[in-house]
Amino acid sequence: MIDIRKFATLGSANHGWLDARHHFSFADYHDPDRVQWGNIRVWNDDTIAPHSGFPPHPHSSMEIVTYVRNGAISHRDNMGNSGRTQAGDVQVMSAGSGIVHSEYNLEDEPTDLFQIWIMPDRQGGAPTWGTRPFPQSDRAGQFVPLASGIAGDDALPIRADARVSGATLKAGEAAEYHTDKSRHLYLVPATGTVEVNGKRLCARDGAAITGEDVIVVRALEDSELVLVDAA
Repeated sequence: MIDIRKFATLGSANHGWLDARHHFSFADYHDPDRVQWGNIRVWNDDTIAPHSGFPPHPHSSMEIVTYVRNGAISHRDNMGNSGRTQAGDVQVMSAGSGIVHSEYNLEDEPTDLFQIWIMPDRQGGAPTWGTRPFPQSDRAGQFVPLASGIAGDDALPIRADARVSGATLKAGEAAEYHTDKSRHLYLVPATGTVEVNGKRLCARDGAAITGEDVIVVRALEDSELVLVDAA
């Protein structure tokens, strides 16, 4: 089953400094058919205006993965962590028993990012944060783990039975992803247009996939992809 969720059908909220689209129910947007997908709870498509951002606020018991598409985001938290994550790279925050953090766009240009929340396997635990570069050349023509709670993956660690992968495909290229039919996959092209097992998916559309043991993603134009494979 592949359910294509067109960008135009997503929830939306424009706060001036933040223009957000919601693949799943979030804040004032609620769709009973799009509350979560497996243990994927949030997928927000955010554009943050220059020199603005999210002031300090708390989280707990959630794995929060940020994939920066354009610009950069600067993180600071009450655990003493701070850092800047730029386009193509990833940061992960395991909120654990509780953390207070801020995320600001300190750049002179807008920052575009995907913010993905995955429910953890267990509650509590010490909060952690980390960031890591993932050169797009390493993802050329294949899906590469970016953040994962699955043993053996060379990726930023998360405390969930899930894997966040990225791929870049040139027009005409295809990549396969093998999984189990019981898993819940969610695929979004950051850029470009692709076919997923024959179904067309445009930039920033979402594809909710289950019941498949392999997906074949074929690029109709140069594309940058993010895929979550979750319990």
